Amino acid sequence: MARTLDLDLVEVAPLANPPVCRIMDYGKFRYEESQKAKESRKKTVHVSIKEVKLRPKIGKGDLDTKIRHMQEFLSEGHKVKVTLQFRGREMAHPELGSRLLDSVISQVDGLGKVETQARLEGRNMTMVLAPEKRQVKKERPHGDAKPFADEDSLPADTPAEAPVAEAPTQPAEVATQAAQAAPQDVVTDT
Repeated sequence: MARTLDLDLVEVAPLANPPVCRIMDYGKFRYEESQKAKESRKKTVHVSIKEVKLRPKIGKGDLDTKIRHMQEFLSEGHKVKVTLQFRGREMAHPELGSRLLDSVISQVDGLGKVETQARLEGRNMTMVLAPEKRQVKKERPHGDAKPFADEDSLPADTPAEAPVAEAPTQPAEVATQAAQAAPQDVVTDT
């Protein structure tokens, strides 16, 4: 039957009882399978780890440069391994290294979060920062600034954007709005 249709008889499930065969174009089948595999490889995320090495007595300008590099790496989607190297008597004061790493965390806040807390391993104190997950708003091709999803179609756990009240421009408006918003306390003597 397959020969008359100029197709192939392909065994799809050899372990089934009875084995399952299909009549199909085997070349087309292999091509479609390779396309599916290629598409699944595109969707995988390759995360690389960049390492930044510091010393406890690093200068302010050098630290700023290192932090700027960390911010670039995190914004590109890379993880950052921060290694603080101690030498000699610096090992007697690991709290200085902890303070330095805390300042690094505070300066990259918003771009990255701590994946692995700082820990002392021999003469090195290491910490791993991971990039923050951010949702990118997609715009319509016609130039409208509205996202594709409507507020009604948002999941229940996703909050809709709250309306922003306009700030009054006149000082008199500010005073009247403040008076209306403040609770009135009435004190009476009896």
